[in-house]
Amino acid sequence: MNILLVYPQYPDSFWSFKHAMRFISKKASVPPLGLITIAAMLPKAWHKKVVDMNITTLKTGDVVWADYVFISAMSIQKESVNEVIRECLKHKTKMVAGGPLFTQDYDNYPQIDHFILNEAEITLPPFLQDLASGNSPERIYRTVEFADLSATPIPDYSLLSRKDYVVMNVQVTRGCPFSCDFCEITTLLGHKVRMKKTSQILAELESLYNLHWRGPVLIVDDNFIGNKHEIKANLLPAMLEWMKNHRFPFTFETQTSINLADDDELLSMMVATGFTSTFIGIETPDEISLQVCNKSQNKNRDLLQCVKKIQKAGMSVSGGFIVGFDTDTSSVFQKQFDFIQQSGIVSAMVGILHAPKNTTLYKRMVGEDRIIKDSSGNNTDASINFIPKMNPKDLLDGYNGLIRNIYSIKPYYKRVRQFLLTYQQLYAIKKRARFSLFKSLFKTVYIIGIANKGRGEFWKLMLWTLFKKPLLIKEAIQFAVYGYHFRIVYGLR
Repeated sequence: MNILLVYPQYPDSFWSFKHAMRFISKKASVPPLGLITIAAMLPKAWHKKVVDMNITTLKTGDVVWADYVFISAMSIQKESVNEVIRECLKHKTKMVAGGPLFTQDYDNYPQIDHFILNEAEITLPPFLQDLASGNSPERIYRTVEFADLSATPIPDYSLLSRKDYVVMNVQVTRGCPFSCDFCEITTLLGHKVRMKKTSQILAELESLYNLHWRGPVLIVDDNFIGNKHEIKANLLPAMLEWMKNHRFPFTFETQTSINLADDDELLSMMVATGFTSTFIGIETPDEISLQVCNKSQNKNRDLLQCVKKIQKAGMSVSGGFIVGFDTDTSSVFQKQFDFIQQSGIVSAMVGILHAPKNTTLYKRMVGEDRIIKDSSGNNTDASINFIPKMNPKDLLDGYNGLIRNIYSIKPYYKRVRQFLLTYQQLYAIKKRARFSLFKSLFKTVYIIGIANKGRGEFWKLMLWTLFKKPLLIKEAIQFAVYGYHFRIVYGLR
């Protein structure tokens, strides 16, 4: 068999970091971890090729070469998915699809030959068995069970053009213990936090190391600390030992819940192991809205101080924020702005509330006859998929004003300084001076510091950092690049 594994393109969005890539000569932030995990589950004798449309085009020759085209996607990639489907239909190449988009919306894709839905550790083997036995494979393979992650193989990182990515990625857990009503994670992956064995994670790190990867590794879990006991008792001590033995070749980024701030020991262990940043769903500083959306882990706490505690411990915090809850009033936009500025959360992903399919929120909105359309899957495209309690125009105007206020040049650089004042860098990977780093620095200085209208604020930040926080000059430059990307995405140039 010749198998082409295709990852559709992301649109230009908050997390694409498309406009930051030009500074470091990369093409995409992260590789398609799901697809290369699927590739490792396929028979070794099969010929496999990955096409990530975020770094290369889908070529006709590849589609014609393939016996099957495997497609994995999220909702935000719908437009590119349709392009892949058209190309496969044109050349009569059979398609196999899976991932979050198809697990929730497979009925919308009658052109696709076979669906491997839910978790492939369970649903892919029967498809392969049907192929091997000469039976006609079924169209849909699905399950209500959750996979045992000890059966998950090491992703086939060798299929990637690794030089084109900013980070490599691994997965440690699936599932989340919390029940936020707008979140689809528990629908897809359950409330029970399932973990790979520590030996599996070390083997994945070893695989990346042997492929000569050095630098950032994203742990893609929706909540890395969902099972605190196992993380503290087994995984982190083993990872720290591995990192020491390999002379600390990686840094780690992940996503956690805010209760990370409650555990000083866990914070210290993560930083010592090489964790440098985490994404946290803050959602809103409004206590009533937190109650309404069942964000129990965020209630009855000083969210601002929790963020600062994590920053002081040695990890930067990026955050998710939402406006448009039923209990929100027009005052929410100023509340969100004040919190974001005071927190020093530089990468603040602010979106209008969406109701994804199968979530508790979606079911409530269906019951109240308030659903307008399917969620776009893009947290920051200013779309509304249900009838809000706030006047829709006021919500949209307030949202756009909030985005303008936090990502305009002066408030953005002010927020960077706020972060740098709080942050205590306790872990830094040692890098050799390479030509590519000097090239990136030159691009940054020229594009942002000379050719860009915000150059005055850029140089103020650089001088301020050199005098106040000279060891964090790299972070200051990095956030200047992020700001450049965000201003383009939001049309603020």
